Amino acid sequence: MRTLRQTIHVPEIGYSLEKIAPLEKILFLDIETTGFTAKSSSLYMIGIAYWEEEKWYVKQWFANTYEEEAEIISAFFHFTRNFTHLIHFNGNNFDLPFILQKCKQYDLPYQFNNLEGIDIYRRVAPYKSFLRLPNCKQKTLEQFLGIEREDTYSGGELISVYHTYVKTPTDYALQALALHNADDLAGMLRILPLLSYYDLFNELPRPKKVQANYYHDINGDRHQELIMKLTLPSPLPCPLSGTADGCYFKGEKAEGTLRVPLYEEEMKYFYSNYKNYYYLPDEDTAIHKSVASYVDKKYRVQATAKNCYTRKLSTYLPQWDILFQPFFKRSYDDRNVFFELTEEMKKERPLFAQYAGHIIHMIASSYTNP
Repeated sequence: MRTLRQTIHVPEIGYSLEKIAPLEKILFLDIETTGFTAKSSSLYMIGIAYWEEEKWYVKQWFANTYEEEAEIISAFFHFTRNFTHLIHFNGNNFDLPFILQKCKQYDLPYQFNNLEGIDIYRRVAPYKSFLRLPNCKQKTLEQFLGIEREDTYSGGELISVYHTYVKTPTDYALQALALHNADDLAGMLRILPLLSYYDLFNELPRPKKVQANYYHDINGDRHQELIMKLTLPSPLPCPLSGTADGCYFKGEKAEGTLRVPLYEEEMKYFYSNYKNYYYLPDEDTAIHKSVASYVDKKYRVQATAKNCYTRKLSTYLPQWDILFQPFFKRSYDDRNVFFELTEEMKKERPLFAQYAGHIIHMIASSYTNP
């Protein structure tokens, strides 16, 4: 077994890792194998990156022969004892199961239970379409951020290099194998700003300014909208914009803007327990049976689900789940749901933060499920 260690130069990461854990408690992991299945393939390198003495280091355990797998696994787990978080790229699907299957094969007593895992791939992949990415391979994400690699090999191309190395060891082959792994680890550090998109969709932005605005469309019709100026949870590495259901979002660095249609009209609130209500056709409203004794029977009928409502003229905002209650609709069969923008709500910034997160998530979902 060989143990390799080197410092790596990583420019300003652009993402606050301290949101996850203290830097000295975080490990980055990447492994190199001769195939996809542990039973029929060899694990020949385990590489990690970690923060020590104000620098990023890469440490790699390399199996000189096929028989040294258990040795590099034991060395790796011994090193992890003082860490709490493990960051990887698609490790939930490949790296971690592969290592654990090898542990089972060699009857090694190791697990990842003491390490909280963060899979960069799983945090970015759900938003691939919104980010206009063709796929979520690590090299694709690096290119998205304008990152260039020194390594020119793929993991698959290096399999034959390792097999040749086992038969005839050379420094050139070892350097090629180590460089690819080190570049994967350095690339992982450099794509960390992509976690800002995960934060955008999973944490609430902070509204700085909320105001109503009137505008005219191309036909000259007058409309009203709500404009929210936001501080985003984490600065975005690349600008992002999207639109869905009349709503528009734009984010750049730590600033965001949301534009949402605002409706001034009469809408209906539907009572769920319509059997306890009468409908008054002349007044086009429903009233509870407990207060209907004063109404002549000829002016009332048993309410149905479709006419068991009260009407209200007010200002409304759309919602795509029942975020705020009571919720209103234009008609019983209408799939669009709204809530009233009350004077009380206008004073509650936390509610607007919740609403902003709701809209951003809806817009992102529309790109995934158009």
